[in-house]
Amino acid sequence: MGEATSNVEMAHKIYEQGEHREEGSAATGRRRAEWIEIAEAIVLAFVAVATAWSGYQAARWDARSAEAYAHASATNVQAQEMATLAGQDRLYDITTFNGWLQATLAHETTVADFYLRRFRPEYAVAFDAWLLLDPLHNPNAPAGPIFMPQYKSALATESAALTQQAKRYFDEGVSTREVGDQYVRLTVFLATVLLLTALSQRFKVLGPRIAILSVAAVMLVVCGYWIVVFPRA
Repeated sequence: MGEATSNVEMAHKIYEQGEHREEGSAATGRRRAEWIEIAEAIVLAFVAVATAWSGYQAARWDARSAEAYAHASATNVQAQEMATLAGQDRLYDITTFNGWLQATLAHETTVADFYLRRFRPEYAVAFDAWLLLDPLHNPNAPAGPIFMPQYKSALATESAALTQQAKRYFDEGVSTREVGDQYVRLTVFLATVLLLTALSQRFKVLGPRIAILSVAAVMLVVCGYWIVVFPRA
């Protein structure tokens, strides 16, 4: 009778120990689940802030790109206007020179002096340098003042400078658009992190849940690195 009672007590103790182990395992599982939920909350919070920041930067860089393109277009129009005016000046120089040359060859001094007074100041400098070469008797002289190194056009120079400025504006627009595209790509990665985090919350089994959350965490670290190194508007 005593032996039977001892066996019952031993079985009862074994049962109680099993219950304690199960309760301990359950408590450990709950603690792990709580820590996972905390990690998911941290990831979601960071993703929310990072996504807002990325979208803001993308919008800012796109605005800068559009502004640079607008400046490039306006500057290019100005350059074309200056080039057109420079071409008109060149045509005027050629016309007045031809009139002077014909009058000079015809020994019409009054007419030649008339054309001479109508020369533009820029052209007159090249004309005087050309006359010093005795072009009417020197076959090696340039065909006209416009072929002299002294022949300059402020409008043509300004047009060339504006063309270079327009190119710099355009290059700036391209580079800023590329930065904006980088932030758009960052936003896509953050959206993927958000998807994985939300997907991990659908799993009750801790193994797959931890695995998916780990992948999301790695991608989040990469996104954080990009946020640090990318230019800011």
